[in-house]
Amino acid sequence: MTDTAPATDPLLDHAAPPSGALEGIRVLEIGTLIAGPFAGRLLGDMGADVVKIEAPDRPDPLRTWGQAEEDGHHFFWTVHARNKRCITLDLRVPEGQKLFLDLVDHADVIIESFRPGTLEHWNLGWDVLSARNPRIVLARVSGYGQTGPYASRPGYASVAEGASGLRFLNGFPDQPPPRLAVSLGDSLGGMFAFQGALAALVARDRTGRGQVVDVALSEACLAMLESTIPDYHRTGHIRQPSGTRLDKIAPSNLYKSADGRWVIIAANQDTLFARLCHAMDRPELIDDERFVDHVARGQNQDDIDKIVADWASNHDADELSALLIEAGVVSGPVNTVADVVRDPQFRARDMFVPHYDSRVRADILGPGIVPKMTGTPGTVKWAGQPEPGFDNRHVYTDLLGLDPSEIARLSDAGVI
Repeated sequence: MTDTAPATDPLLDHAAPPSGALEGIRVLEIGTLIAGPFAGRLLGDMGADVVKIEAPDRPDPLRTWGQAEEDGHHFFWTVHARNKRCITLDLRVPEGQKLFLDLVDHADVIIESFRPGTLEHWNLGWDVLSARNPRIVLARVSGYGQTGPYASRPGYASVAEGASGLRFLNGFPDQPPPRLAVSLGDSLGGMFAFQGALAALVARDRTGRGQVVDVALSEACLAMLESTIPDYHRTGHIRQPSGTRLDKIAPSNLYKSADGRWVIIAANQDTLFARLCHAMDRPELIDDERFVDHVARGQNQDDIDKIVADWASNHDADELSALLIEAGVVSGPVNTVADVVRDPQFRARDMFVPHYDSRVRADILGPGIVPKMTGTPGTVKWAGQPEPGFDNRHVYTDLLGLDPSEIARLSDAGVI
């Protein structure tokens, strides 16, 4: 247990939950890494009081994740641990399990992302939790879900993306299907857990009872597959990876400008295609039988892609952007993060929020809050707490009424 922050540290003054749409909702987060903590982050962004629980001897590995660091500090933690109070608690021992159930008395939502059966092994299964607090919502995130023949398997986002069919669709034909350079499957799982928790809270208002929200990373990825399943079921068609475009959707692709930058032009609808033709000074293409409608353009995708690519290659990216915006054609650049943080649209929408990080004693930019709420906007109060157990004294005193001597005893015993 660590509780050594100076009394003047601004992070100490956050016992009340942040304001927002979920003010008054308390969440216990016992997941690690990305999917569970992402769900907790989204709840915290909207004002829930999120209490993150880490084992005293096994802090969340996310504390040391990320590609960049400064003086040994990684910044991934500041994104998914923001707005959360951090305590330590060993759920593997009976005294820790008792303390957790005491916390459950004061909670509305539990988020966990262990392998199925772990909570039951700790005598903290749904039967125990719901008996203790019938209104509790338990959001469970795992690789394959709580049931089925794969339930007991460990699961990571990369495997979930592959098993769901999502990874197969990425990349170019006859090439290894690449991953996106973020943990997409985890993020999807976290978003569905957030969505499910909110739906369960609404249902609780009607029924008075909580329920289990069972999220599988593999199913979260599968849910993104659009028409691939009915297409296969009815016709046997297996959608293939299509590189930078979608098959039969044209023109909608990446096109290289004269100065070597990539520009996305998406003009596959009839009205947009007509606008693009005028912008290219090629109005005759509108009535060309090869491109006369969506189906025809899909069947002649290579032809129209070549025409647009040739035109784009004669203009630099800024000129292309100006022409397309004036014509009302959907288009945009392929930005790096350096481009993104300078983008005036994102800045105008407060999509770069300063997180105060006490480890470097400075504000660090992080992603803003989505969606924007006009009446109860979300907020970012602080970055992830610098040490496991940072809020032990506050949480165990405020919620459970433990005195300092009992907190010290539990710390010495390794329970917290």
